[in-house]
Amino acid sequence: MKKILILISVVLSAVFLFYLLLPNPDFPIPPSDSIQSDEPADLETPQRRGYFTNFTREQVMVWYKNQFDRSVVYNIQLPTYRLNYPPENAQTIIRDQTRSTFLEQITHPFRESIYVNGYEPASEENYSVINGRKFRQKIIIKYVPSVVPVRVAVFAGIIFFAWVLIVSWEQTLSDIRGKKIKV
Repeated sequence: MKKILILISVVLSAVFLFYLLLPNPDFPIPPSDSIQSDEPADLETPQRRGYFTNFTREQVMVWYKNQFDRSVVYNIQLPTYRLNYPPENAQTIIRDQTRSTFLEQITHPFRESIYVNGYEPASEENYSVINGRKFRQKIIIKYVPSVVPVRVAVFAGIIFFAWVLIVSWEQTLSDIRGKKIKV
């Protein structure tokens, strides 16, 4: 039984390590109907870009999730989660003075994330007009990559503490078995 558990843990650890060693994806491409913003705040860093689009919130999120779902090397389906934040958090996560009606994070656990911030004005007369085209909303994409050595260090820490926990658990169980309980 113990050998089977060791084999299972080695296989799971190898799969987890393989997942962590996969390369980061590139910055995701914008929705097909969008125009990139040239506002100074959207050009401050290459990891944050703004776009004007007519996609709805759900269309934008599906667009980016589909790009972020698979590994760039082997086209393997990766675990991907969508996390929803209050729009007020955009001022700390994206940039101060960022207007927001929604803020979501698409993440690969223990790896990289992208934040998608959207601002859709309440009325159509406040829509952005760029080159004579009206746009329903402005989205800001923030890409937060991770570095392989940090991922491997976290992996090593998890494996070490899992081993310590298992050894402690086995010791506790053997101590309980060695003592007779008096009633």
